[in-house]
Amino acid sequence: MSVHLVGGGWSATNDGAVYAPFLAEAAERATATGAEGRPRIAVIVVRDGDGAEHADALIAAATPAGDFDAVVTALGLGDRAVAAALADVHGILIGGGLTPAYLEVLQPVFGEIRRQVAAGVPYLGFSAGSAIASEHAVIGGWRIGGVEVSPESGSEDLDEVRVENGIGLIDISVDVHAVQEGTLSRLIAATEAGLVAGGIAIDENTGFVVGEGALRVVGTGNVWQVLPTEAGVRVSSLAGS
Repeated sequence: MSVHLVGGGWSATNDGAVYAPFLAEAAERATATGAEGRPRIAVIVVRDGDGAEHADALIAAATPAGDFDAVVTALGLGDRAVAAALADVHGILIGGGLTPAYLEVLQPVFGEIRRQVAAGVPYLGFSAGSAIASEHAVIGGWRIGGVEVSPESGSEDLDEVRVENGIGLIDISVDVHAVQEGTLSRLIAATEAGLVAGGIAIDENTGFVVGEGALRVVGTGNVWQVLPTEAGVRVSSLAGS
């Protein structure tokens, strides 16, 4: 099964395209395990008071791509996730918000998420859920060594760019809201400074699928690949379909 990374964003003409591959894999997982009815999706959000609303928005955005039963866990900023939120599900969807908060609150279940994905349960991260999926997670910040490298609006309430140990589902770092919040420049600067060994920055309303087959880009935007080179940094793009 695959890891699905969505760069955030709410499309005014939503057709569920960025969620479709994930839900198709979840349905396959349900069938393979002998489950009856619709696949069960763990929808986990970490928010400051509006968790239920954010979960509802995610469910509404994904539903055009297929029917599923959502098992919602809405956690506050001071909570800690438990493995029971992931029990008996055919897919895991982690929402958006403050990336440092997701990292802290979900850290107790990182091992369980890795175990389930290794066993064939697909994972979809939306915004913060994408950023923390990587082994070396860029969780925010807008300066490196006091020098501005990206707009403060995308800083996640952090000053210096911070890289922390994430879930470890993929070995490349991920930034989100790439064009919309200017975070592509943060990933470029972090790569050039040696904080990460390159990675991808994903536009809003765009998904990047990492699985056993070829890498896929879905949605309306681009996935920007940032690689270190002897001469500095190389940036290329992959368009959605």
